Amino acid sequence: MTMQIIDAQSPEAHSADLKAENIDKLKALFPELITEGPNGVAINQDVLKQLVGDATVTDADEKYGLNWHGKRAARQLALTPSTGTLLPYPDESVDWDSTQNLMIEGDNLEVLKLLQKSYAGKVKLIYIDPPYNTGDDFVYPDNFEDSISSYLELTGQVESGRKITSNTEASGRFHTAWLNMLHPRLKLARNLLQSDGYIAVSINDRELSHLRQIMNEIFGEENFISVLVYDKNRKNDAKLVSNGHEYMVIYGKNKSLLTELDVRLRAPKEGADEVKEIFEKLRKELNDDWKKIAEELKKFYSTFSEDDPRLPLARFTKVDERGPYRDDGDPSWPGGGGPRYKVPHIKTGKPCKIPSRGWVWPTYERMKEEIDAGNIAFGEDETTIPSVRRNLFEKNDQVMRSVQFSYAQKASQDFAEIFDGKSIFQNPKSYLDMKKIVEYFSSGNDVVLDFFAGSGTTGHGVMLANADGNQRRRFILVQLPEPLDLENKDQKNAAEFCLESGFQMKLSEITKERLRRAAIRVNTEFPSQQGDLGFRVYKLDFSNIRAWNQNPEDIERSLLDHQDHLIEGRSESDILYELLLKLGLDLCVPIEQQQIAGKTVHSIGGGVLLACLAERITRDQVEDLAQGIVAWHKAQAPASDSTCVFRDSAFADDIAKTNLAAILNQAGIKNVRSL
Repeated sequence: MTMQIIDAQSPEAHSADLKAENIDKLKALFPELITEGPNGVAINQDVLKQLVGDATVTDADEKYGLNWHGKRAARQLALTPSTGTLLPYPDESVDWDSTQNLMIEGDNLEVLKLLQKSYAGKVKLIYIDPPYNTGDDFVYPDNFEDSISSYLELTGQVESGRKITSNTEASGRFHTAWLNMLHPRLKLARNLLQSDGYIAVSINDRELSHLRQIMNEIFGEENFISVLVYDKNRKNDAKLVSNGHEYMVIYGKNKSLLTELDVRLRAPKEGADEVKEIFEKLRKELNDDWKKIAEELKKFYSTFSEDDPRLPLARFTKVDERGPYRDDGDPSWPGGGGPRYKVPHIKTGKPCKIPSRGWVWPTYERMKEEIDAGNIAFGEDETTIPSVRRNLFEKNDQVMRSVQFSYAQKASQDFAEIFDGKSIFQNPKSYLDMKKIVEYFSSGNDVVLDFFAGSGTTGHGVMLANADGNQRRRFILVQLPEPLDLENKDQKNAAEFCLESGFQMKLSEITKERLRRAAIRVNTEFPSQQGDLGFRVYKLDFSNIRAWNQNPEDIERSLLDHQDHLIEGRSESDILYELLLKLGLDLCVPIEQQQIAGKTVHSIGGGVLLACLAERITRDQVEDLAQGIVAWHKAQAPASDSTCVFRDSAFADDIAKTNLAAILNQAGIKNVRSL
């Protein structure tokens, strides 16, 4: 038994091949659909037409949908595997050994490809705030031929004269470049969502209609959930209408599953706990004088501004021993046609007036349950229709409104406060808004992903939501290390902050520093919280596995250079974490080490992956090393098949490599690979 070599051509050296996976799925469902074409596997359209019956299969241009120049290439771009990797940077991280959060620097298209094997179907909530289409240049000019090289050049990590391609007037009024940028990223993002997951995308008027169309295409129109409208500010200098709002478009991965599971999204009423604390204090001070307590509560409510998320609580103006309540709820059947039965007045005993649309409860017996529970408010006599009483403290959750108040000035002030009053980021999102979204669409140990991380608002929101609700959500943030320019007035403050702090002048440095400062603030606000306030930093780069670059004029030299399949200068840690990615393991999975036969052996995920990346393994060391690995593997007893990986160049000859593989195979470790 010989070791299988993992080189640049091996499947393990690439991210998930989505095209091959799609073909395999079609072949499993409809074997007769797959045939051979001039360029390999092909789809037989005649068979497809027969399989779908009366439905029409067409490749004609005249069909309903959103089309633009480059759409086909954008779709293809999402299916092209990445040959990059993510290198670990523990020194720039917080709580590396214990945290489950990720902060990844890199082009999000490549990063999304690299995350496919490890995180497919594991993300509960994706939130993104992509760059709005202002007609300016984009920093995401995807290069089909060599995306990693293009990324490193454009972000200033290698010397290059390459410039960002201008987004000209000829680009379909600027829409084309924006659509080509976003489409493949959304396509890849969908694969990462759980079947009961959600995606939320912030956008403004300019691309709202186009965003809805491409999301209908990628996620399915039937999975549309809502468009939230954020009232952010008013512009009194507007000539016609002040467009002071933005949108958040929300889709589910599988809305029918949510219906089947009877999912009901609810969020705590913001400020309800605070009101409860004040109410209990007033009861003691005023000796249950309900009139005076109500007056004091109204004074407290009057301090709420119009954008205060607690403002809806101000409708609970009446009080009794059950706390603040309102008794103006509608008892009638929505839309009309509800049941009509007699309801005796609680005092007079005479039948109460029936709502014109009928009662909302199907029978009097059901309504009587609400009456006995004290949830129905009767008028002075039977001539007044009874109303529904709602108690603030007895049902402390609510459905989210489609219109949200979130003033941009307040968000900027809150962000500046994190950075000691300095305004270093243009138009940051409100971390309180993000906390609300995170709480509403996720819980427990759910994973939240943001691949346009910007200033790190999503990470801050996850930390705060976890601390406030005693949860353990994880976040994955991806941000391009876009260079900051001192000459750019919008970037000047951020660039100066990086210089003063000793950071590289990159946008991603602001993201990381915001996360560090947010963690301190959350820990101060919730000192007893036990949540995860750390993050691991990874950076996109070329794969550790050397690509085959043949020099036709010196084949011998090319062969000698390629004797070691690994790039010179990369650490064991670099290689190890690429193995995690390429074999589909979590980037935060536990890693243990042991010294066996004088070599460092790593065990990942309780023995699912074993790796010895020593640079030299002799024949004399093979048996002791193999037996030691076998003993450790048995002690860990992993639940699934294990893979064991070695450095190919470590073996002096094939005999040592073959013997090592044979011993491991006999002990039940069948997947033995060399790099």
